Amino acid sequence: MPLPLINPNAVFLNIPYDDEFQPLFTAYVVGIYQLRLIPFITSGIPGGERRLDRILALIQSCRYSIHDLSRVEISPSSPATPRFNMPLELGLTITWAKMHPKRHTWFLWESLPRRIQKSLSDLDGTDVYIHSGTPGGVLAELRNAFVREDTPPLSRMMDAYRAVEAEINRILREAGSRNLYSASAFQALCLVALDAWRRIQADFKK
Repeated sequence: MPLPLINPNAVFLNIPYDDEFQPLFTAYVVGIYQLRLIPFITSGIPGGERRLDRILALIQSCRYSIHDLSRVEISPSSPATPRFNMPLELGLTITWAKMHPKRHTWFLWESLPRRIQKSLSDLDGTDVYIHSGTPGGVLAELRNAFVREDTPPLSRMMDAYRAVEAEINRILREAGSRNLYSASAFQALCLVALDAWRRIQADFKK
């Protein structure tokens, strides 16, 4: 069976889909576009295949992936439960990357230093990008993870983030969604983030 085609600019985002995380999610999307890359999430996968198969196919089609394991707390709602989706998708990604090392690069993210040594000690020795739970931290660490030519300075990336953040209520209202993780809201967020990148690039070249 031939290997799937890879989008060399695609970044799979393995993140928690909760309301509190939305500012960081917005920062990921904005920052990825500022780096001339394209974000993808599982809710945007079309088709009716089994969800896990669709997730694996998405991972295999992306050149990069970011795995944010900053939500390791037990959920407050009953029954109290830890979240296993992000570690599961990380495990799938690591297996794929081990089998095809030149086709995929993955990055591990957390909000607190050294916590990953407790939550996933098997990954001890892996570089972890610490965003400190802030949009600015996400943008700064994206610059460290993806070293690319002509990357806008952090201040301009923050300008783009604030411009997109100001559009969030409109995006949710027009998408008829309560959060940014639905397929329609994510698509609208990407369009706004792409427009912010274009405006920042135009200003940067002046």
